[in-house]
Amino acid sequence: MTDLSEIKAAARKAAFLRRAAAHAARPAGEAALLSSVLAGYRGVPLAAYMAIRSEIDPLPVMQEAAAHGPVCVPVIQRLGLPLKFSRWTPGCALREGPFGAMIPAEDDFITPEILIVPLVAFDRQGGRLGYGGGFYDRTLELLRARRATLAIGFAYGAQEDSALPLEPTDQPLDMVVTETEVIEFAART
Repeated sequence: MTDLSEIKAAARKAAFLRRAAAHAARPAGEAALLSSVLAGYRGVPLAAYMAIRSEIDPLPVMQEAAAHGPVCVPVIQRLGLPLKFSRWTPGCALREGPFGAMIPAEDDFITPEILIVPLVAFDRQGGRLGYGGGFYDRTLELLRARRATLAIGFAYGAQEDSALPLEPTDQPLDMVVTETEVIEFAART
């Protein structure tokens, strides 16, 4: 395999298998560390995601954060565009969005300053392998051009990969939080 898209596809396939196994064996309280990290950012506009398939679920943290400030979830407008973020509240009416993720029934777009980012795989340098649509890369690039934006990958530890196939357009994470550890990366210039 010499084509980067083929290499990424193979890396995703392996990571999906590791993630599915970790999800099947998930412990109670898997979001406890993420909750403790976010406690220092109460009231800051937060974007998280509605978990699909075997993604680690940030819902308990979203419910907690909503008591202190705005929480939103990503809304895909169409392929090739950055994400928009619609305000979410516990118990709000939802509808199915693209790729099966639930989104608020009523659009109320806000701009987050912290993004809890889903991922397929991560490395210890802040690299992230997503689903391949580039949505978070485009979005983080746009948000970071406007102001400091914290990107926190949320994943099972089993999703770590020491040899991610990355490209220059891939936006780095500032931190990864797993069910067992918080991994912070050096400040980027």
